[in-house]
Amino acid sequence: MEALVQRPLGRTHLTVTRLGLGLAALGRPAYITLGREEDLGDDRGVAAMRARTWAVLDAAWARGVRYFDTARSYGRAEEFLAGWLRERGIAPGAATTGSKWGYAYVGGWRMDAEHHEVKELSAERLRRQLDQTRELLGEHLSLYQIHSATVESGVLEDEGVLGRLRALRAEGVAIGLSTTGPRQADTIARAVEIGAFDTVQSTWNLLERSAGGALSRAHEAGMGVIVKEGVANGRLTARAAPAPLAAAARDRGVTPDALALAAVLARPWAGVVLSGAVSVEQLHSNLGAAEVGWDTELDERLAGLAEAPETYWAGRGALAWA
Repeated sequence: MEALVQRPLGRTHLTVTRLGLGLAALGRPAYITLGREEDLGDDRGVAAMRARTWAVLDAAWARGVRYFDTARSYGRAEEFLAGWLRERGIAPGAATTGSKWGYAYVGGWRMDAEHHEVKELSAERLRRQLDQTRELLGEHLSLYQIHSATVESGVLEDEGVLGRLRALRAEGVAIGLSTTGPRQADTIARAVEIGAFDTVQSTWNLLERSAGGALSRAHEAGMGVIVKEGVANGRLTARAAPAPLAAAARDRGVTPDALALAAVLARPWAGVVLSGAVSVEQLHSNLGAAEVGWDTELDERLAGLAEAPETYWAGRGALAWA
């Protein structure tokens, strides 16, 4: 499939495919994706979730996906990915693996946990979590990112953090940040100004487009751009697609999720677009985005889906962990 030919990611030494696989929804029993009960059923024990993760990874690999995204806070996602890489005999460098530090998973593998993750963007947490990530992923770790950096957190001005990240880059690991919230554009702009980061991972989808200009400028500055939440935690899938998206997908003979992800792939600054699939069937549907043509008619037809960033993020924050 031509769309999954590997290519450079920004100014890094890394090569990626246009579509990647994110493990946020696969590495832990609870997450905020719509319809999770139907997708996963009742058996969310560690063995069942590991088997599901490996099945999706196998399918992604067979389709040519070579970028995999995880984080310390994604439950056992790093562990599942590391085990799969080892069991399948995939050599370091054959795939590009990105992980993140800053959140800790505290859900205890319970559906009813009061808190599932806790954030702390300190130099001490970076040191501790980097050791944990390296213990699992070893030489497979290609990219290490601040998880959900914000301007308000002060992490982009923390010399203890920046110094350790610079040292990590000198060891051959690319460094980046992910962003969240209605002020994503401000965080991206500050990261570009600092010039210390190789990549940025941000939310952009047909509902939340506010970071687009900042991501374009980051791309122009040489940063690799990774896009998450392209289907808005399930809001842009067949399960909950707004009527204009559902109609456009029917007219094009594709699924709503494929069309939503095709919208992201059409952005010239998008280096990698992540699928968050939790089943082989969802993955194949998501990867159909590579076959979908995008044009100005679709841009105009679906322009009205865009929400104010404050509205989008308030709605996302209200989604229940299930």
